[in-house]
Amino acid sequence: MRLGSALFNGQPVLVALAGEDWFNLSVVTEGFHDVSEVLAAPDGLDIVAELLSSERGILVNESDLIWRPLTPRPGKVICLGLNYADHAAESPYDRPDYPVLFARFTTSLIGHRRPLVRPVLSDQFDYEGELVALIGRRAHGVTSDDALAYVAGYSIFNDASIRDYQFKSPQWTVGKNFDGTGAFGPMFVSVDELPPGASGLRLTTKIGSDVMQDGNTADMLFGVAETIAIVSAAITLEPGDVLVMGTPGGVGFARKPPVFLRPGDTVTVTIEGIGELVNDVVDELQT
Repeated sequence: MRLGSALFNGQPVLVALAGEDWFNLSVVTEGFHDVSEVLAAPDGLDIVAELLSSERGILVNESDLIWRPLTPRPGKVICLGLNYADHAAESPYDRPDYPVLFARFTTSLIGHRRPLVRPVLSDQFDYEGELVALIGRRAHGVTSDDALAYVAGYSIFNDASIRDYQFKSPQWTVGKNFDGTGAFGPMFVSVDELPPGASGLRLTTKIGSDVMQDGNTADMLFGVAETIAIVSAAITLEPGDVLVMGTPGGVGFARKPPVFLRPGDTVTVTIEGIGELVNDVVDELQT
């Protein structure tokens, strides 16, 4: 199952990809206007699956959709830092023995094909292509053996970071939360379409046609199951919560010379079996 959250004729809609075609499902079901609402409903994914099997929905042109963040206002966005050995090695930090966790806020989120905003306060705007795991069931104190049963599906994130602000203090919150810097989507892919834990998938990030990152989700230091077990020991995960699983090596600040995003750049994050997330870079408007 492949779902997305978009605007169509100015209205929020839940859309589904069937073959090469996108269908508006909001016109045939009450209450579902984005992926968050599907995950929050006890039988949401089953209802959507039934709609798709009965070929219900209205065909729409993708060009008429304005993509929203996949879950526009998730309860929690928990991100992992330094979760690939090659990225930890290129950073100023040691390889972690426990996940480096930080939060993203909803005001930072944007959708596919929406602009990544380079702030006026910095020219150190960096890319980070990442796998997303979306929680489908309330999880508290679960074991790693059981943890994947709490995942509803997967998506893609670009954790674009303002490096000089990230490194102002040991806490990364500000540098990871400038408005319009967290690209998310466009596709929710249900767990049945991917390997367990979405492991073994190639992940690439390009600026234009230049490959900047080329990794594999099998190389995460803390996989999806282990991350859910560790996080849920302290924090209850709820349907629609988002885990952003860290980035492989090749980020801009670690290159010599550094490569930072500039207005006019197009950044494409691709994960095998999930799709691609594309965003152009623009400068923040000054008022």
